[in-house]
Amino acid sequence: MTDLVQQLASELAVRPNQVEAAIRLIDEGASVPFIARYRKEVTQGLDDTQLRQLDTRLSYLRDLYERREKVIQSLQEQNKLNDDLLARVNAADTKNALEEIYAPYRPKRTSKSFKAREAGLGDAAEKILTEQIEPTAAVAGFEHADYPDVDSQLDAIQHIIIDDWAQNIALTTELKALFAKTAILKSAVASDEKKEVGKKFRDYFEFSENLNKVPSHRLLAMLRGRQENVLGLKVDGQDDAALARIETEYNLDQIQPQTRQDFLKQTAKLFWLGKIRPQIEHSLLTEKRLAAEAEAMNVFAENLRHLLLSAPAGARCTLGVDPGIRTGVKLAVVNQSGDVVAHSTIYPFAPKEDKAGSIAELARLCREHQVELIAIGNGTASRETEAVVAEMMAQNTDLQLTRITVSEAGASVYSASELASQELPELDVSIRGAVSIARRLQDPLAELVKIDPKSIGVGQYQHDVNQTGLAKTLDAVVEDCVNAVGVDVNTASAAILGYIAGLNKAIAQQIVEYRKEHGRFDTRHALKKVPRLGERTFEQAAGFLRIQDGSEPLDASAVHPESYGLVEKIVAAKATTVKDIIGNTEIIRQVDADQFVDEQFGLPTIKDVLAELEKPGRDPRPEFRTAKFREDITEVAQLTEGMELEGVVTNVTNFGAFVDIGVHHDGLVHISELANEFVSDPHKVVKPGQIVKVRVIQVDAERHRVNLSMRPEGSQAPAKAQRQPRRENAAEQADRKPKRPQSRPQGERPQRQGGQKPQNHKPQEQKIGGLGALLLQAGIKGSK
Repeated sequence: MTDLVQQLASELAVRPNQVEAAIRLIDEGASVPFIARYRKEVTQGLDDTQLRQLDTRLSYLRDLYERREKVIQSLQEQNKLNDDLLARVNAADTKNALEEIYAPYRPKRTSKSFKAREAGLGDAAEKILTEQIEPTAAVAGFEHADYPDVDSQLDAIQHIIIDDWAQNIALTTELKALFAKTAILKSAVASDEKKEVGKKFRDYFEFSENLNKVPSHRLLAMLRGRQENVLGLKVDGQDDAALARIETEYNLDQIQPQTRQDFLKQTAKLFWLGKIRPQIEHSLLTEKRLAAEAEAMNVFAENLRHLLLSAPAGARCTLGVDPGIRTGVKLAVVNQSGDVVAHSTIYPFAPKEDKAGSIAELARLCREHQVELIAIGNGTASRETEAVVAEMMAQNTDLQLTRITVSEAGASVYSASELASQELPELDVSIRGAVSIARRLQDPLAELVKIDPKSIGVGQYQHDVNQTGLAKTLDAVVEDCVNAVGVDVNTASAAILGYIAGLNKAIAQQIVEYRKEHGRFDTRHALKKVPRLGERTFEQAAGFLRIQDGSEPLDASAVHPESYGLVEKIVAAKATTVKDIIGNTEIIRQVDADQFVDEQFGLPTIKDVLAELEKPGRDPRPEFRTAKFREDITEVAQLTEGMELEGVVTNVTNFGAFVDIGVHHDGLVHISELANEFVSDPHKVVKPGQIVKVRVIQVDAERHRVNLSMRPEGSQAPAKAQRQPRRENAAEQADRKPKRPQSRPQGERPQRQGGQKPQNHKPQEQKIGGLGALLLQAGIKGSK
């Protein structure tokens, strides 16, 4: 436990006692949002970001430490554990690194070296290693049915020696470092037949790059190509330095007689080419893949956070519009509370082309229900539908309407979900999509939590990373966002309540059912009447649940019920009432926080309570704004270089940002075009949902690709050279879908290096086969 605490403290750059306190709370069942908000004295101020990192790493390190103990125990039972090996095992900082160290010692009762030792060839192997004896003399007189001749006996001895050398962890570690310096990742098309079906990966049909320099999105693209059996990947590198190092390690040049030296040098080549190099190739690629996956998950998490915390339009009557052509445009009106009050379908396009009737129906719905906002989905026929809506607005100027284009990513997923069936049982699946579009304009967070985060469309190769890890990462983001905003317990859906600290889906559903049966909750304490919602759960959840217009004014704020007594003391000291002090800046700023510090309440809690009293229930999300697309620009073909437009950032990746400018296909602002200064991380410049001004710098109308810039025209390029803007390759475009995208395109156009054609080779599939065959394949000759 001490080592674990020290490691976490070092990684987070905090004190060990802070880590100990946080671990104790987590082990007691406290959630990260609760600890961050209401237990600041206990952790001495650890914030939500530090606590989330601690929680994630704590789980990982506990698994690592548990596995380490098992490895040490196994090594002790084999009598293999020495001081150097123990130090290396204890120093392994990842599960992958630990397993690499343990691999040569893992008991293998089916290995060739194990069978050879069982047959009695271990003594002969020892003689060849330690005595000046010819290999053939070492096996003289040996008889065994499985090894009938000298060649098979010497072949088996080589397996014994190779496995012994593999346990020299210091050597194999050095060999890995040597090989990594020159390691090149190469990809090639698997076969000519794959060139057509896998043409989206054509930029990787003949490609090579230094493994250390391959960016995460490019690696994930190649790995996807391999997964689809289009590409073969190989980690290539130099052998000479490694072979020389092995020969030096065992002084092979000094060995006598010559036949023994030849035999051991041949064994050294087999040791490197047949065992260690394939393991190193696989290890390097695995490490690179894990790092790429972690980076991709971080990108997704960051994008999701900003999307969930994007500005809500608020409680305003909204018309949701789900564009379509042949099947019609679906309409749904939701009132200020998000309830569906009307729905309809119009057919302004072919084959019916009832434009006049469509405009009339739009106007009727808006007038009859006093609609304020029109939310138009950004999928197929979005701009055409927007033009119809604009014409209706022009004909009905007395209607005070604002139209906004809304991302409909994931709307179809929600429409067909069980949750949608429960919420909107009377509505057709197609109408549910329009409802979701309207609601996500009113409150993006409340609506998007109903959808699997992976379906929201802001990820980077999200389907290629570890799905369990991705799900945990994204759930943590949603939990943090929901608790940062808080929810109205009398209107919230079970979907969003399930993310509140201390609650789960079952209890959230119980709250909704209780609310339906008994009516709205008047106080937070009334929640304790809900079945299965005990004291511990109430403690965790209460501060994040809001009750508007209840009998207790503080229930509408983030002040936790456990601090109500503190507020009463403050109110008494100022000779006022709770109702009068809420929002009264003049009184609150006269309060001396130090005066109320006692054993129960520390200064951080008191300051938080005062801040909440000053601005009760404050929403951390920004003010609602809308982007204005040019009405005369609706298709990529209408764009021209130099055109300046307003757009909305839809996705941010490691190489730039995608911006919706209202032409059905998002444009790319490459990282080098985000700002005049050098940009190391696009997330520091733009966020999903941000409204930006862009300039068109390149258009490929045939392939619907647009390159944009956020730098002023004529400005100097960033001081530090970056890759120039380019069109994304087809593999990166594979995920881009104008209608309800499931994932966004990633990656950069790879540059070929060296002009060499890579071989179709998969390191992780390479195994030690017959040694003679391997020697022949490698072009190595030598006598036994």
